Amino acid sequence: MKKKKIRNQDILEYHEGARPGKIEVIPSKPSNSQRDLSIAYSPGVALPCTEIAADATNAYKYTAKGNLVAVISNGTAVLGLGDIGALASKPVMEGKGVLFKIFADIDVFDIELDTKDPEKFIEAVKIMSPTFGGINLEDISAPACFEIEKRLREELNIPVMHDDQHGTAIISGAALLNALDVFKKKIERVKVVFNGAGASAISCARLFKALGVKEKNLFMVDSKGVITTDRDDLTTEKREFAVKTKHSTLQDIIKGADVFVGLSRGNILKKQMVQTMAKKPIVFALANPDPEISYSEAKSACKEIIVATGRSDNPNQVNNVLGFPYIFRGALDVRATAINEEMKLAAVKAIARLAKEPVPEIVNIAYNQRSMAFGVDYIIPKPFDPRLITTVAPAVAKAAMESGVAQKPIKNWEEYKQVLYGRLGRDDKFIRLALEKAKTKPQRIVFADGDTYKVLKAAQILIDEGIAIPVVLGPKKRILKLIEDYQLGIEDIEIIDPVGEEDKVQDYAIKFWKQRQRKGLTLFEAKKQMKKREYFASMMVNQGEAEAMISGLTVKYSVAVKPILEVIGTEDYTNTIAGMYVLLTKNGPIFVADTTINEDPTVDEIVEITSNTARAISRVNITPKVALLSYSNFGSHKGAIPKKMHKAVEILRTKYPELIVDGEMQANFALNNELLEEVFPFSELVGKKPNVFIFPDLAAGNIAYKMLQSFGALEAIGPLLIGVKKSAHVVQIGSNVREIVNAATLAVVDAQTRKN
Repeated sequence: MKKKKIRNQDILEYHEGARPGKIEVIPSKPSNSQRDLSIAYSPGVALPCTEIAADATNAYKYTAKGNLVAVISNGTAVLGLGDIGALASKPVMEGKGVLFKIFADIDVFDIELDTKDPEKFIEAVKIMSPTFGGINLEDISAPACFEIEKRLREELNIPVMHDDQHGTAIISGAALLNALDVFKKKIERVKVVFNGAGASAISCARLFKALGVKEKNLFMVDSKGVITTDRDDLTTEKREFAVKTKHSTLQDIIKGADVFVGLSRGNILKKQMVQTMAKKPIVFALANPDPEISYSEAKSACKEIIVATGRSDNPNQVNNVLGFPYIFRGALDVRATAINEEMKLAAVKAIARLAKEPVPEIVNIAYNQRSMAFGVDYIIPKPFDPRLITTVAPAVAKAAMESGVAQKPIKNWEEYKQVLYGRLGRDDKFIRLALEKAKTKPQRIVFADGDTYKVLKAAQILIDEGIAIPVVLGPKKRILKLIEDYQLGIEDIEIIDPVGEEDKVQDYAIKFWKQRQRKGLTLFEAKKQMKKREYFASMMVNQGEAEAMISGLTVKYSVAVKPILEVIGTEDYTNTIAGMYVLLTKNGPIFVADTTINEDPTVDEIVEITSNTARAISRVNITPKVALLSYSNFGSHKGAIPKKMHKAVEILRTKYPELIVDGEMQANFALNNELLEEVFPFSELVGKKPNVFIFPDLAAGNIAYKMLQSFGALEAIGPLLIGVKKSAHVVQIGSNVREIVNAATLAVVDAQTRKN
């Protein structure tokens, strides 16, 4: 399924929202009492101020400086939009801040400077530099960007990097090393042609030379042709790459080239040009959104070729997010005074090495591949590879230490890796991985509540993003009017109104009646039920006419669940279903059950709820570590609930000895592993932070997750039905569009997994 372009209105609505923009500042310390405020501000704040005045390095101890990066631009070279000005660049800078946070837990202030004067820009950054632990320069036009970065690196004692220059260079450098390795070519012998001579191209070319490309073998083409020694219109930076040659065009200079690097504009490299390159050519077509040559056209040019682009829908995506978050992470963690060439080269080699290592199952799952491995279509890691932070950041930190710019050396590298694992904030990584997996093989998903704006908007997003193939149930005229009124642009979506599908209803009714004729159902009643959308959707899934379904937006939860149970039924290995929520927390996803189905489950039902939940989580390659919750700890109270949960643990350990499980325990001990170890060091969960929490009854589970969700403490995805034979799920009445999309995404992944 081809991914559609995101609609302008959707983009603007996203950036506006209930709270305009994409970032906010949140206190990291308690601030709920007069005592807290007296410590946070006056008079208590005077003490850390005097400590910093006495020793400037204490700023890293008592303030956020050490984890705070400024993303600074003047808006003169924005995202291919060009010189749009400082204020117009602010959404991009906020977006860069989001990437810093979600990939490396680095806080960001975005700063837009309204000046094109390099001297004023430099002076402004220098004046504000005490605030920050690092400076990320962004979207500044050449040649000013070269002078600005050079001066700031020389005059400041904190890390400074212009990502437009060095980010692309670092990732493409790693890709170059690995592409040459795949084709067994020597870097000192290859001919490299750059098309484009802006900041990125200049930096890439410099790095390629540092990696071993010979100066005589590197050629650069700008808008006026090949950069040669006889041209008198060259900037200082371009003169660095001027060569003596009779060739003046890309078509001429590319003949016999081993490597093409495009950092220019789309569709400038023709298939015939690629065919004149050396055997086993390497093409990096990095212009966005349209590469210098499309991936498919480049691949068709010759039998053996490696192609990389900047696009996520092609193999070998050269994406700066593989580098800059982790480079700054490593630099900040050793309190580096600069990001030097040694650190950049360390990042290049770390990224290159990572691509050669066995790919974790979680990455294969995310991209729906069974055996992703180093080779022609995998020369650089995927952006969602969780190993990047523990590979690139330590490599950069070590290089900083070895090159003498680290002020706070790391002594225990294993401990540092554990810190990095725990660093990632509430970043939706779980759902992002699920999205990537869903997109690899979209499934047909039917929505029972098709005549609602929320479902249709969710369907539009699912289609545009290539996540699913939605089918909506309901009156066709009403649905088409909603699509028109809200300008959703999905008029060709499949719409089915069960009321008007007499033949299909009759067929479904007979099948349903045969399933339940010995459970009191008559054929007349079966036909009546099949005209109801919840039953019709369930039968579509049961018959394989859709792989998944979502219902529940407009009817009570119990009403939506009943057809699923009657038509689809439970898995062969269980008689108990449950509702599970995924809660996105600072330390990764946690799974809670049962929150929607079983009012007062028995011991055996608790056992089945636990085993079914663990099985479902294992399907997405997460190891379940289960805590059975109660109001007591390991027999401290003798009530019915503690007794039930204690007995369930005993049975689980006998039936599923491989399962990591313990209880009964109070929620605070389950959530705080240090406290658990201090008070109950014998627990099986000590050192194994639980990620699955089983509640003793429906009241406890339902109240707990709804309170957390209402307070905005975390995002909840679900509920997902556990123990059902097919991918059928029920959302809560009033769910918003994002919740429907997330539930549908997980339903698609569930359906994919069941097929496998």
